[in-house]
Amino acid sequence: MSITFNADEIFEMAEEIEHNAVEFYQEAAGKASDAATKKMLEDLAMMEDGHEKTFAQMRQELSSGEKEATVFDPDNEAAQYLRTMAAFHGTEGKASPTEKLTGKETLAELLKIALQAEKDSIAFYVGIKGLVPARSGKDKVEKIIIEEMAHVSTLGAKLQSL
Repeated sequence: MSITFNADEIFEMAEEIEHNAVEFYQEAAGKASDAATKKMLEDLAMMEDGHEKTFAQMRQELSSGEKEATVFDPDNEAAQYLRTMAAFHGTEGKASPTEKLTGKETLAELLKIALQAEKDSIAFYVGIKGLVPARSGKDKVEKIIIEEMAHVSTLGAKLQSL
């Protein structure tokens, strides 16, 4: 028996991942030593908050078939599993980027951390897309990947402008 997910579950994870990114940028902004870095980090937090809202809107627009459970789960264990995956994707066995912040990071260092997190997200979604049947919204997971790729472009442009 294979494990499958539906697009609704993947969007739930995407919202959680974006929420975690907002927290990262807000914490980094709180530790920033100069006003320009603080402002850019606050702007990035707002960008991620916007992405979280975009994913929430996309999730609301899913069809009933894309929200239909793919497994019998009377104890709602799949939701807990998905929340855990979202909370720890890319950090398995290591401290989260937020835990490692000292406030002494340069803006370039923070952007590199953020870029790596976005790349990890893309790899995560590409991998999990294979676990979503077409009838359960596999094409919608592709939209998440495209959004994450746009994040990489935005962060890369900010890094190059430094």
